[in-house]
Amino acid sequence: MKIYYSASISGGREYADIFRETVSFLKKYGDVLTEHIGAETLTAKGETTGSDKEILQRDIDWLEKADIIIADVTTPSLGVGYEIAYAIQRKIPVIACFYEKSGRRLSAMVAGNPQLKVYYYQNLIELFDKLSAIFSK
Repeated sequence: MKIYYSASISGGREYADIFRETVSFLKKYGDVLTEHIGAETLTAKGETTGSDKEILQRDIDWLEKADIIIADVTTPSLGVGYEIAYAIQRKIPVIACFYEKSGRRLSAMVAGNPQLKVYYYQNLIELFDKLSAIFSK
């Protein structure tokens, strides 16, 4: 299975530890195309290799190969929103994950969208239990 994991880069990296742990967890279930999202060296300044156009094309190529999109939507991100919309248009299943302890409110554009499933979580154990249930089917 090819998994596209989406999470904030430029929008903020305050939950980078969660992203890193989630990438490691998802590797048990398939090929995580976007493994770099969990990299400790990745900051809110973005990626340092490739132009914006090259990064966009690479990510579009990965999206088109993906069997499922797992998107952490805790930190508002234009890129994550774009990836979710792209996947929905192409009928790729999208699971959105929102860390409830963030103190943020999830956008109604995500929370109210019937074309994706939103999983709210309090900790990684809860998140991983919910994701395990998806991949066990």
